[in-house]
Amino acid sequence: MEVIYEDNHLIAVNKTSSEIVQGDKTGDTPLSETVKQWLKEKYNKQGNVFAGVIHRLDRPVSGLVMLAKTSKALERMNELFRNGAVKKTYWAIVKNKPETPEGELVHYLVRNEKQNKSYAYDREKPGSKKAVLSYRLIGRSERYFLLEIDLKTGRHHQIRCQLAKMGCPIKGDLKYGFDHSNPDGGISLHSRKANFIHPVSKEAIEIVAPVPEDKLWKEFSFLV
Repeated sequence: MEVIYEDNHLIAVNKTSSEIVQGDKTGDTPLSETVKQWLKEKYNKQGNVFAGVIHRLDRPVSGLVMLAKTSKALERMNELFRNGAVKKTYWAIVKNKPETPEGELVHYLVRNEKQNKSYAYDREKPGSKKAVLSYRLIGRSERYFLLEIDLKTGRHHQIRCQLAKMGCPIKGDLKYGFDHSNPDGGISLHSRKANFIHPVSKEAIEIVAPVPEDKLWKEFSFLV
């Protein structure tokens, strides 16, 4: 487990694309339990250890996940997320170059629970939720393009769905229209960075998650 930030209140780890954040029907050990065990061993704690999940990432997505080490920190961080006071930045590798190098996407997403998939529409639909993100093209390789995404709302599969609607499905994302899977079963979407005011110390915090250690991510020439 790669810990990329820790203080008395928060811990942030760099999730791999194979890990789940919280327990599900697979029965695989979730990241939340791995963090608890890590804290228990590091600090030689007896009894239960608290590690509250502040936000989630889809299983095939890699990158930054934050957890709270106290219930007070969890409550305060949840409030920051609810109020949109945490800026989350993602990087996505896509096959197609967007028509414009930067822009804002606004769609109305309808979630299909049975398919575990969301559908994007240009106009409001019954049961839809407004989804907003901005993107910019920041890098390119021989075959792919690298987008930086500023997520304005937190909807189910939002980035995956909206980029696919734009004609730029994420590499490896079969569910949203990419033509083949990645070797590790993940998708090339990475939770790159979080910026927020610390709920206890009130300091400005920036946490950056290194990209996965594979050849694809290292091939990009940055445009900025």
